[in-house]
Amino acid sequence: MRSVIFYTLARAAIFAVTAGVLALFGARGFLLLLLALLISGVVSYVLLSAQRDRMSAAVAGGVRSQRERFERSVAKEDAPRPRAD
Repeated sequence: MRSVIFYTLARAAIFAVTAGVLALFGARGFLLLLLALLISGVVSYVLLSAQRDRMSAAVAGGVRSQRERFERSVAKEDAPRPRAD
């Protein structure tokens, strides 16, 4: 979970810095947002690739454990119950 939060905060920080630099160069309004989104996306893709891999592994592991718990609970519900005679 920590890797997901760190990656998200890093992406937001890169976007904010990019938007700030573009604003200093005179970009305003929709153009500022569009350029900041495009440029920060490319920068994030390059700079945060290792963090993105760690986040992906954490998310995949969480999904895998949730699926295993679900399958165990379904198997437990489908198991035949002893008959009380």
